[in-house]
Amino acid sequence: MSKGSIIITGASDGIGKTLAFEMAKRGYHLGLTARRLNKLEEIKAEIGKTYSECKVEVAALDVSNYDEIGPSLDQFKDKLGTIDIVLANAGIARAGKVGKAPWQQHVEVINTNVNGAIVTLSEALRIFKEQGHGHLVGTSSVAAFRGLPNNAAYSASKAALATFMEGIRAETLNEEIDVTILYPGFIDTAINRDLKSRPFVISVEKGAKLFADLIEAKVHSSTVPKWPWSLLGSFIKVLPTSLIAKM
Repeated sequence: MSKGSIIITGASDGIGKTLAFEMAKRGYHLGLTARRLNKLEEIKAEIGKTYSECKVEVAALDVSNYDEIGPSLDQFKDKLGTIDIVLANAGIARAGKVGKAPWQQHVEVINTNVNGAIVTLSEALRIFKEQGHGHLVGTSSVAAFRGLPNNAAYSASKAALATFMEGIRAETLNEEIDVTILYPGFIDTAINRDLKSRPFVISVEKGAKLFADLIEAKVHSSTVPKWPWSLLGSFIKVLPTSLIAKM
């Protein structure tokens, strides 16, 4: 018996892809989006071989094409019958110092990670209000706790996403709407494999299981994993800038 349905943006790779398999294993129907439809079709076929009772729908979607997000979610609702969870997971990172790297790449990060997520969450909330329930989940980052050198736009984007979702939680406090903000540390995916240092890195499989556990528990917010990042997150916020600059 299905536990419900979850829509995952940015599902063609990394934590989004692995979480799709984990949620299928746990009995959820899936709606998967990403820019690369061929990758999604491969994932759909692979999931179908192992979890034949899992209904999987896929759609090409670039979340920086804001007008396409609402219709895409509506199509998933039509095909799946209901949407219970929407995970705003699509995101990009563009390393480079402000003033040296082209400003366009910083704006690109904001357009995808902030604006794309805002539209995704807003359109999902519209559907949730119509059907009377729903669970919004956002992939933030421990980078949201402090503006980091070479990744100022990425840090800002993840902080903005978290703050936006806190606002949604306050606005929907008396409704059947759950809001979960996840702050992953280093999970072994392509987005961070080129970094010189990845302290406390965990496998993407472990990351996906932790994501799934936290989503099912409907936590308000959590680092992923909880330890040591829940403690380190507090330290990051108060570290002297001279130490942050060396990161």
